[in-house]
Amino acid sequence: MDLTMVRFECDLCGKCCASFGEFIRIERQVTTHDYFCRYDITDELFQVHVLPEYADEFADAFEEIQDTGKDIHRQGCVFTKKNPDGPGFICMIYPSRPTICREFLCYRMLIIQRETGELRGKLRGINELRTQDEILASLWKEKIAPLPHPLESNHRKVLHSPAPGTENSHSHDPHLLAHMYGLGHADDRDWIENVRTVLAAHGYVGEPVE
Repeated sequence: MDLTMVRFECDLCGKCCASFGEFIRIERQVTTHDYFCRYDITDELFQVHVLPEYADEFADAFEEIQDTGKDIHRQGCVFTKKNPDGPGFICMIYPSRPTICREFLCYRMLIIQRETGELRGKLRGINELRTQDEILASLWKEKIAPLPHPLESNHRKVLHSPAPGTENSHSHDPHLLAHMYGLGHADDRDWIENVRTVLAAHGYVGEPVE
């Protein structure tokens, strides 16, 4: 089966920002637009540049953090804000975002109905289908969900220590935890191919996302 890859497109849900951003810490301000930060899990040190249209707003927020000694964005990334032009969230440092953000994909496969070319579902996490298609949902539950996934045991072993004061604020799904702690999906290629084979037999096309 030909392994067609499609390009990932962010839908601005902000889920990864809320999870990964919890571990991004500003170490010092360089200029009014630039900051040195550290990603606490991987210890990556990186410099970010706040986009000009948000520079003043963020500078005020950063000043408040310094003055109060309290991170007002403790439940998410300090560089994330609500999208002013619609639903969802935007990143104020998107062009200079750290490696963990660049590599993360919150959905891994698009599922298309072969006859119509219509998008019918998205595969998220290691085995989580988001769809309004009842036939596809039933197919997934009966034929695909039972397929053993090689990384499920590894994902279950991942432990999460929340930031102080956020123990009950929110949780991280296994897919987010896998990325946060360096568990990739390179070893589940055979599982992906099995999923695509089952989908193809029932009139759907699975397109992995890169």
